[in-house]
Amino acid sequence: MRLAAVSPRAEQALREAMERLFTGTPARTDGKLTKNNLWREAGVSRATMNRATTVLAEWENRVGRSPACAREQKQSEEIARLRRRLKDTQRERLEFQHQVDAAATVIAALLAENSALREQLIKRSAVVVPFPHALQE
Repeated sequence: MRLAAVSPRAEQALREAMERLFTGTPARTDGKLTKNNLWREAGVSRATMNRATTVLAEWENRVGRSPACAREQKQSEEIARLRRRLKDTQRERLEFQHQVDAAATVIAALLAENSALREQLIKRSAVVVPFPHALQE
């Protein structure tokens, strides 16, 4: 069974939508170069778009060479770079948190030791030690 061709009006709508998407001036979509956006931008059904074989062949031919595709590729690369950087930053923050936790533990131990030494010093200075008589003469 052969699919019926699309009407000239639907084909024109698809071509205009394709141009808007390729030039980065979408009217109804987010502008990404996808077939879903093509039929939505054209205001036709997905089935109508699928029957427009000449338009789809042109779409496939142009999609890889378009400036919009290059922008999307550049944005994807930038997003991937930023995600790697975020992951590295999160790992670094975690390492710093471990260092801070370790430092806090050492500080707490030193504080306890300092308090114990002060307590010991106070007890020692409260004891009166008499001098031997020999030193008094």
